[in-house]
Amino acid sequence: MPIEVELKKYSDKELRFVIHDPDKHSLPNMIARLALRKKGVVYAAYMIEHPMVSSPEVVIVTDGSRDPLDVLIEVIEEVKNIAQTFLKHFDEALSNIAKKGE
Repeated sequence: MPIEVELKKYSDKELRFVIHDPDKHSLPNMIARLALRKKGVVYAAYMIEHPMVSSPEVVIVTDGSRDPLDVLIEVIEEVKNIAQTFLKHFDEALSNIAKKGE
């Protein structure tokens, strides 16, 4: 099932969006945690009214020095880099196991 995103609010300091995905925690948790590390972010979290019937809403609030959409774009780039680094290290680990098995 593809991930769908529903924009709830976008202003110069706040971005709110809902992620419709069967995995209700992994992506919103990663976005919120990484966003909190970014300069100018004063609040980042995700909320789920009820895990059985609702989807997570992600909130990013800045102090106004940064556009929250720019923060999200930066976070998504960081997530991509983390995933690529993980895959590289995982491939190396697989190669090492294959070499030991020879």
